[in-house]
Amino acid sequence: MAPRRLVVEADGGSRGNPGPAGYGAVVRDGDTGQIIAEAAEFIGRATNNVAEYKGLIAGLRAARELDPEATVDVRMDSKLVVEQMSGRWKIKHPDMQPLAAEARTVLPRGRVTYRWIPREQNKDADRLANEAMDAGQAGRPWEPKARPAAAPPAQEPLAEPAAPKAGWAAPADLGTPTTFVLLRHGETALTPQKRFSGSGGSDPELSEKGRWQAERAAEALAARGTVQAVVSSPMRRTRQTAEAVAARLGLEVRIEEGLRELDFGDWEGMTFAEVQQKYPEDLDAWLGSAKARPTGSAESFTNLTHRAGVARDKIIARYAGKTVLVVSHVSPIKTLVRLALGAPPDSVYRMELSAASLCAVQYYADGNASVRLLNDTGHLR
Repeated sequence: MAPRRLVVEADGGSRGNPGPAGYGAVVRDGDTGQIIAEAAEFIGRATNNVAEYKGLIAGLRAARELDPEATVDVRMDSKLVVEQMSGRWKIKHPDMQPLAAEARTVLPRGRVTYRWIPREQNKDADRLANEAMDAGQAGRPWEPKARPAAAPPAQEPLAEPAAPKAGWAAPADLGTPTTFVLLRHGETALTPQKRFSGSGGSDPELSEKGRWQAERAAEALAARGTVQAVVSSPMRRTRQTAEAVAARLGLEVRIEEGLRELDFGDWEGMTFAEVQQKYPEDLDAWLGSAKARPTGSAESFTNLTHRAGVARDKIIARYAGKTVLVVSHVSPIKTLVRLALGAPPDSVYRMELSAASLCAVQYYADGNASVRLLNDTGHLR
């Protein structure tokens, strides 16, 4: 069973910086977006940054109390805390170092990811921090207020990673972006017949043509000379494609489970027409909602978006400022592209992604993303 996913939103503030300070944090269910825990506290005289770190620690602890085995997506509007905890910025201030070290001990590092969000998307944590400061300055402890249960979000805004901040280019002081060169695997015997081939099927290997495509991709990428790391889905066809490129570049292949293809359940190995004939209602539901699952599958596009977003953030944290070849499948690659564009879930049905094609996305430190390439097959001609 996949671990439960929780979302922590945290914030802190200081009225004077330094001055009277407090923090707030909420924990949301990763599937419904419902707030399931709150924490806030007045911490006396402190800076904004100290209060923000205190809020992070409180949010992580609340998530651990709910489920110590959960994966946690942390979302904060403090670029400093997000970049430092992601390992992209050094922690130089002596007040920050012990707080960051404490935050890292709450949950295993591999189960926590960090993402910057705009302040307007962090209103609940900000509200709690201000409630705590108001209470502290009035000489009383913060107490949670009775609040009406929130209605489930109409378009599940927390059911997927936040869309990147809009913009064509990031300011120069944000440094070198992290570039994903997204390579779809080469053909298998199922590809020309357009049969569903996910993570729950036969795990086919590359066909002769697929191996040729992988070699052509390797030649093209070696000629460009920009790839500094190779990360692949665990499926056989992606590993074979990645290994062909990595061998040409003198690099090792790192496996990332979150990059695997969607599980198509009972549809595995079938054509679209065969699924339409045998499971027409299930297919219509799947095409109409990101929450719907293929017949016999436990995974929807919403589920895939969760894990693809986590995988993306892990790769960015590990290879900040580098160019990474990410070898994956149709659904994860289309999902990463649509998230970079801030496009709706059904946009994946409007993208063409050929076997062994290349896409490219750049990610900047402030949350900007720029799609640089889509479905390039020039190296196969």
